[in-house]
Amino acid sequence: MILLDDIIDNRYITNLIAFHSQQAVEKTLKAYLEAKGDKVPKIYKIQTLIDRVDLDFSQDDELIQLLDTLYIESRYPGNMGLLPYGKPTLEDAKEFYEFAEGVFHRVCEVLKIDKSEVGKL
Repeated sequence: MILLDDIIDNRYITNLIAFHSQQAVEKTLKAYLEAKGDKVPKIYKIQTLIDRVDLDFSQDDELIQLLDTLYIESRYPGNMGLLPYGKPTLEDAKEFYEFAEGVFHRVCEVLKIDKSEVGKL
């Protein structure tokens, strides 16, 4: 079994960590909308989803913009997880992961969901 500790410091897969962090944020925000009884839109842009939830992530605007660039580029497998300036640094990947983890924990807290019921991010 591969653990996060085994991959989070791996500079060779920062693009994968970044891409899956974007996916985790997107899916968490969509789950939040569904839990609130809102229609889940068929969109993938993190900023658009954040604009639809009643949670404030304004302090993370720059990070959200970077995450949004990951999905667009990921439609081309050779470019999966690349940022406009290329492969994410190890620091980028860790920051994306920590943001995704924070969104997940915050949504669980607001919805009063035991994180262990959903699994670990």
